[in-house]
Amino acid sequence: MADECFGHPRLAEIYDPLDPDRGDLDAYVRMAEEFGARQVLDIGCGTGVFALLLADRGIDVVGVDPAQASIDVARGKPGSERVRWICADATALPPLRVDLATMTANVAQEIVDPQAWRRTLRGAYETLRPGGRLVFETRDPAKRAWEAWNRETSYGVTEIPGVGAVESWVRLIEADGPLVTFHWTYVFAADGQELTSESTLRFRERDEIEAELVAQGYVMEDIRDAPDRPGLEFVFVALRPAEGGEPKDAGQREGARRFR
Repeated sequence: MADECFGHPRLAEIYDPLDPDRGDLDAYVRMAEEFGARQVLDIGCGTGVFALLLADRGIDVVGVDPAQASIDVARGKPGSERVRWICADATALPPLRVDLATMTANVAQEIVDPQAWRRTLRGAYETLRPGGRLVFETRDPAKRAWEAWNRETSYGVTEIPGVGAVESWVRLIEADGPLVTFHWTYVFAADGQELTSESTLRFRERDEIEAELVAQGYVMEDIRDAPDRPGLEFVFVALRPAEGGEPKDAGQREGARRFR
């Protein structure tokens, strides 16, 4: 189930104005060009910002997200007809063949359940052509980013055309091992409505992620720094090999067959 900030229609509509600087996506655009990708699967596409950036460059894009409200916002943007939008997640995709699958921003960390994470990695694997790549980022847990998630550092008032002023802020609820839960509040000045959204992220260790990728059949190609947050995140580049690459144990193989 999608968090309210993605799944509530009123919050999905203001998601982009509240986070207008998407310079973090530039590195992913460059990687799509570096790898010569002509077909891309954007997992957790949200309101479609990255998918549309790729479509503008003539790339064939499929954007998938479980939040219908976010998909609706994406479909309402100029040029959206060039993208195939699917309301689902990477464990329930139609047959696809792509050169590159991506999970930008916090998408990978929002998949907190270990079984769902494995199924997502395998679902992405099944969409890739042999030689295709999965690219995603995750925050380095050693940097403890959640310690700065509070009202004092996040409070702001944003004037949004057609909506009016919106107050927003975040507060940390709990950091329990690898799971970090936080709570966003939004107040609409036009009518006084207050909406909230609670989210949980899983902060996985680098070695844990590498091991799971290998278990799902990938070959680790590279682990890069995130240009927009140097030293704070890992960007994983995992390859579906040209031959072989099946999951390592029988249980994972059976799970992959059921999902397909």
